[in-house]
Amino acid sequence: KHVGLLSDNFPLLGYRRKSYMFLGWSVSSFSILALLLFSDLRLEANNLQQPSIPFLSFTLLMSGIGYWFADVMADSLVAEKAKLEPEGTRGHLQSTCYACRFFGLMIAAPCSTIIYSKYGPQAVAWIMAILPMSTLPLVYSLWEPHNLEIKSVRDQCDEIFQTVCSRSVWQPMGFVYLYNILQVGNAAWREYLRSVLGFTANQLNTLLIVAYVLLYIGVLAYKYYFISWSWRTVYVSTTLLNGFFSALQVLLIQGMTFGLSPFLFALGDDAFSDFIGGIQFLPTTIMMVHLCPTGSEGASYAMFTTVSNAAGTLSTAISTMMLGIWDVSKETMIAGDLTGLMKLTILSTVIQTSAVVFTFLLPTSKDELLALGSDSSKSKIGGYIFLGLTFFSIAYALFVGVFNIIAPGWAGESRM
Repeated sequence: KHVGLLSDNFPLLGYRRKSYMFLGWSVSSFSILALLLFSDLRLEANNLQQPSIPFLSFTLLMSGIGYWFADVMADSLVAEKAKLEPEGTRGHLQSTCYACRFFGLMIAAPCSTIIYSKYGPQAVAWIMAILPMSTLPLVYSLWEPHNLEIKSVRDQCDEIFQTVCSRSVWQPMGFVYLYNILQVGNAAWREYLRSVLGFTANQLNTLLIVAYVLLYIGVLAYKYYFISWSWRTVYVSTTLLNGFFSALQVLLIQGMTFGLSPFLFALGDDAFSDFIGGIQFLPTTIMMVHLCPTGSEGASYAMFTTVSNAAGTLSTAISTMMLGIWDVSKETMIAGDLTGLMKLTILSTVIQTSAVVFTFLLPTSKDELLALGSDSSKSKIGGYIFLGLTFFSIAYALFVGVFNIIAPGWAGESRM
């Protein structure tokens, strides 16, 4: 969010987006390049030049910071351009951009797996250094208005606060927050696949690759078919469908796979959940663009996505803490006692599906969203609650990250 606010208020060389994007990709590329030049990433037993943990962590941190700079700028550009679309086709540009993004993710997943398996981490690192650098000429040639009039920081902050006080913001974003928090996963599931069913690393990678493929197909399905559906209908139907496929995990635990191998059964169950996620992804991002005030797209869109991501982080933390409810340790599952895993699977499925009760907070369409934005529906209380939850979630995510480093297993995951 701070990156978006920075670019909105302090243009570099007269540009609000492309300069920061150029800077971000440069930092990302040169950080990995420094890792390659000052250490040896080859997987050899007698390699004495392997990077130290602090140096490796620092270069990856800087690479990640550069990536997020560029990513926030890309989202800001999409938000700006999407608002210029004709009302009848609003949302198609975002659908196309995110379809391209997930297509790249779908291609990168198997390619990186193959390259790592055949050539090791050094080859992957070279690609991570070269690819961002190769985009710099394209970023440089990107057209963007120059030396636009910039509102003061105070005016922009006041505008953003007035925006979040609007019912058209805190009500649908409240839904996004509650929905994402309730998407708690079964944190013991991957250990079950590895230790009990004996899935190999290649099989687990295959699950990931197929998941990315179906995520991309889900985005395309929304773009070409579900975009005409109401947002509420999309979420109700996909949430119930996701609950059905999550419940199929119970059948896998009991060995009821209808003649399919456990791998194929798990492949259909896990991967189809990502297909549903692809369908659900676009309605909320389209809604977020409609909520962005003109001139503050960077900060406001980043804030809205932060709410969604922070809720997802909190959901992951909750799923980890749920490991302590029943005994789902590796030793217990290998011994054949899957009672705790069964109960945890049922509980996580019920919690995920219960999110459907909050869909009344989600507008059915763009027109209903705009209708919520009338002046009479503004609420400072709603705005303060929205901002309070946002900063609480960010603080909790930082807390979890720090404690995962200084006290591994503090939340119960060491039991796995």
